[in-house]
Amino acid sequence: MNSLIIKDLHVSVAEREIVRGLDLEVERGKVHAIMGPNGSGKSTLAKVLGGHPDYRVTSGEVWMDGVNLLELEPDERSRKGLFLAFQYPSEVPGVSIANFLRAALQARLGEGEELEATDYYAKLYEKMALLEMDRSFTARSVNENFSGGEKKRNEILQMAMLEPSYGILDETDSGLDIDALKIVANGVNSLRGPELGILLITHYQRLLNFIVPDYVHVMMQGRIVLSGGKELAFELEEKGYDWVKEEAGELAAV
Repeated sequence: MNSLIIKDLHVSVAEREIVRGLDLEVERGKVHAIMGPNGSGKSTLAKVLGGHPDYRVTSGEVWMDGVNLLELEPDERSRKGLFLAFQYPSEVPGVSIANFLRAALQARLGEGEELEATDYYAKLYEKMALLEMDRSFTARSVNENFSGGEKKRNEILQMAMLEPSYGILDETDSGLDIDALKIVANGVNSLRGPELGILLITHYQRLLNFIVPDYVHVMMQGRIVLSGGKELAFELEEKGYDWVKEEAGELAAV
């Protein structure tokens, strides 16, 4: 089955449980948004899916198209089709964007296969045009002296080039002004299709004005406590999260 399936996931960091029995299914071709207050475990979930070593899965399962994701190293997860866009992308001084992406794509080829330079640059420039990125950008070191908007556009460029089956976007909207947000959103929307499932993690409804989700989930105290359609995001923006705690009852209690 072509889905990213999370079953009863429990995650701890430094002996403190952060994710507490989370269930979620993200199908290819769909956009799921997770919203929730600070400290609810949203970014922890993203890091666990990516394979961050500081986060310990104490119980539960994660399956990606029938493959046990938790048994794979981070690079194996990536090659199997998982992509994580970071909230705070790291700088890689001395490595150009062009060389970085070329190495990432080369790593996905079989032994003895070589990436064709002409095809690579044609695809790179096509994807950069979608994100309104000048071609000179390719010579810059990865994220070094980038603005917040440039860093986030670079993350989406990576996703466009790697063509994953599932994209996890961890607060891609943080630190963006409205113009940068629109450009990043347009880039994400251009990638939407039947072969890509997207999990958007965000605090704010404004991102969902531009990337309209198929489903919205509310995460509190390490669990999904409420799910609905895109209208749920507007309700959260208008009323906050207190009413969700009341509706969820004991499930949302600490």
